[in-house]
Amino acid sequence: MAGLHVPATGTCDFAAVAKKLADILRERGVRMMSSTRVIGFSGGAREVVVETDRGEVVVRRVANCAGLHSDRLARIGGHRDGVQIVPFRGEYFELRHDREHLVRGLVYPVPDPAFPFLGVHLTRMINGGVHIGPNAVLAFAREGYSKTSVDWAGVRDVATNRGLRVLARRYWREGGGEVLRSMIKPLFVSAVRRLVPEVRSADLVAAPAGVRAQAIRDDGTLVDDFAFAEDERFVHVLNAPSPAATAAFPIGREIARRCLGQAG
Repeated sequence: MAGLHVPATGTCDFAAVAKKLADILRERGVRMMSSTRVIGFSGGAREVVVETDRGEVVVRRVANCAGLHSDRLARIGGHRDGVQIVPFRGEYFELRHDREHLVRGLVYPVPDPAFPFLGVHLTRMINGGVHIGPNAVLAFAREGYSKTSVDWAGVRDVATNRGLRVLARRYWREGGGEVLRSMIKPLFVSAVRRLVPEVRSADLVAAPAGVRAQAIRDDGTLVDDFAFAEDERFVHVLNAPSPAATAAFPIGREIARRCLGQAG
């Protein structure tokens, strides 16, 4: 077994970063509306009325950075381009505290160029804990953070997605492997032991899952790069893959540049 050592890599508490950014924006007079659902858009060429379940907001231009719901908002705004978000649940484990010494940094497998997923990897967090995962299992809800999370809109999206059917036919073996690793813990452990052979099944404790907003085209192509669409009223961020969190500041500058209509 061989590997590459990257001494400059690191991690951060991104939830703390996001909270601090929100605090700075509030101090600068930015209105923050969390837990607010966008129902529709109206208005003319000079302004956009964002209709929400908490009233209307009038703006000059809308930046749609809705992640798991970005394609739905784009369609409400009149955009059609054959890209649809498919939610993939990434399930994680953590190392038991007395086994955290096995991993002192970040350990990644060699990526498969056919997929935009990182594969099962081990991450030493800033609090000393070690996260392991994720796999990539199709979710039947846009926010399907548990195996029992199902909503009818999510089921309809999956059933009617032509690109997903093409992808499933093409990569059924790889997809089946992800499902099996979700259902059978020893198979997940086997993937981990390829990177850290000392890890045993008893060392892994279940941790909260995440959901990846994966954009898929009608022909079954996985969108593996940043995808923007815009007109005079909207800037839609239709795909923001890893390392979107790491690159949040330059991505934000690019969105702002597009919203202001500045030349590239």
